[in-house]
Amino acid sequence: MAQKDVGNKIPIYKLKTTNEVMNYYDEWGLENKYDQDMAEWNYTGPKETVEVFKKYSKNKNAKIYDAGCGTGLVGVELKKFGYHYFDGADLSQKLLDLVPKNLYQNLSKIDLNKNININDNNYDAVMCVGTFTFGHVKPPALDEFIRITKNQGLICFTINEGIYEEYGFDKKIEELNKKKIWKMKEFFKSNYIASKDVNAWLGIAEVIK
Repeated sequence: MAQKDVGNKIPIYKLKTTNEVMNYYDEWGLENKYDQDMAEWNYTGPKETVEVFKKYSKNKNAKIYDAGCGTGLVGVELKKFGYHYFDGADLSQKLLDLVPKNLYQNLSKIDLNKNININDNNYDAVMCVGTFTFGHVKPPALDEFIRITKNQGLICFTINEGIYEEYGFDKKIEELNKKKIWKMKEFFKSNYIASKDVNAWLGIAEVIK
């Protein structure tokens, strides 16, 4: 079946470089337009992903890394279900500045396409929602997420359907499965931004070390 063309659904999907994306987000964050657009578009990625995550992570004291946290939409969902120890990281300082106060333990400005300055086996879980998309973070980031996650920890993520094959996420996930670096618990097509007819693959995997 032919892959659905979603590249023209949202303006940011046309951007290719990290600098273009960062500049776009810096403007998008002005006057809280980002959160307003997410609400208007019925962006369900954070809610859907945390709904899946809580089925497998019963420990409310789990130490969680929210990679590409934006304005904290995943953090808000985690808090609803009683999780209270999570750190956030994002490329855009403008979006980080919009994160509700005292929601995350720590926030950091970081390019997730580079090595993450965090010790091995530091987190019980990594969440990455809305970040594997056009012009954003590439498949090698999954290696870093696995590195900073403890044995039997969880990686929970979305991958925009429009870049799943183009960026090589299909091959990366197949490699991680074959090498038994993780064990996939669930992997399915989610609603994501249904109002724009944009879906995402939603996955949760247990790290094997």
